[in-house]
Amino acid sequence: MFPSMIVGAETLDVISNGIDGTRNGSMQLMHAEIQLPTPLVPVREYKFIRFCKQHADGKWAVVDFSFDFGRNCPNGDPNMSCKKLPSGCILQDMPNGFCKITWVDHSQYDESPVHQIYRPLVNSGMAFGAHRWVATLKRHCESHAILMSAVPSQDPEVICPSGKRTMSKLAQHMSDYFWSGICPSSASQWDILPINNLRNGDIRFMSRLIQDASGENRSIVLSASTSVWMPVSRKMVFDFLCDAQMRGEWDVLSNGEHEMVHIAKGEEIGNSISILANSGNMLYLQDSWTDSFGSMIVYSPISMESLSMLLNGGDPSFVPLFPSGFSILPDGHSSNNTIIETSSDGSGSSDNDNNNNNNNGCLLTFGLQLQILLDSQPTSKFAYESVESINELISCTIKKVKEALGVE
Repeated sequence: MFPSMIVGAETLDVISNGIDGTRNGSMQLMHAEIQLPTPLVPVREYKFIRFCKQHADGKWAVVDFSFDFGRNCPNGDPNMSCKKLPSGCILQDMPNGFCKITWVDHSQYDESPVHQIYRPLVNSGMAFGAHRWVATLKRHCESHAILMSAVPSQDPEVICPSGKRTMSKLAQHMSDYFWSGICPSSASQWDILPINNLRNGDIRFMSRLIQDASGENRSIVLSASTSVWMPVSRKMVFDFLCDAQMRGEWDVLSNGEHEMVHIAKGEEIGNSISILANSGNMLYLQDSWTDSFGSMIVYSPISMESLSMLLNGGDPSFVPLFPSGFSILPDGHSSNNTIIETSSDGSGSSDNDNNNNNNNGCLLTFGLQLQILLDSQPTSKFAYESVESINELISCTIKKVKEALGVE
């Protein structure tokens, strides 16, 4: 439901089961980690109690609240820096078949680890608040409905429904892997690299060791990311980065891309899964979306064999991916904040959906992953050279995006 937000969640204990096998009256002790797609804002970690209650036929309340276990209690965690004050949602069935959702998020947190450029967004309540939960839920439901409503066709150019679902599953896996390399958490398998002697001090590096089934061919994946403020609107940046014909303006590896496969997953232009091909026979899987809170573009090289298998509904779990991409978020200043207004028919609107005012700023994050075979050269040598290469590539990409958008 919330893949771009929830890093991981688990039930630690069931305090009370629901009445007659339902969720009504159930109470659970839970642990969850919530992320913002940037390396400059730490993942929020919560331990809380969740209570579900049915108030009437078709009307439910789900309430979360952190419990102060204390340092000396068996479940106490002195490092837990975030607390959920009474938060949650009310779900109510509507006569027209839609569902009315009222969401409240009330948290206590330490802002000192948050980078200065993200503090306005975090302190506005948008970064982890009700607005983002509702926007993410609405986008997920819309995408699910579109992908599940595919009508079989005899046209060989039309992707079969199972192929669309397989592509969607792989695209989600790619995006999850991309986010894990940007936002370090206890659920990820990345090691943070303490590299401080580069010209761009805000680039964060992580690494992870991978190996094939035989255990003989080992390699390291380096992940690097950075965030910058852009004095242009989020929509302008998203539209520019989504345009395959403009890719050569910012991608140093671009070679005349064009879109050969397009799977829509939302009503907004840009909410889609694509296969991009270039004149050098290189293929990219790209997942992009935008909603009233933020935007994301993630892509990874993919082989023709893997693509053929996916389009025929094959298993996507064996497709190797090393994603790169962008997240684009509002900067949190009042003139650029967005409020969702949802009507009784379930449609949503936003004050800034069509706002292209370049005076509005946004926060752009760029991240990439690079695989290095361990047996190709000594570890001490590849680490330094690879870090330098990634640093140059990230700095060059950000510079090219700024130049193309007329940003000094």
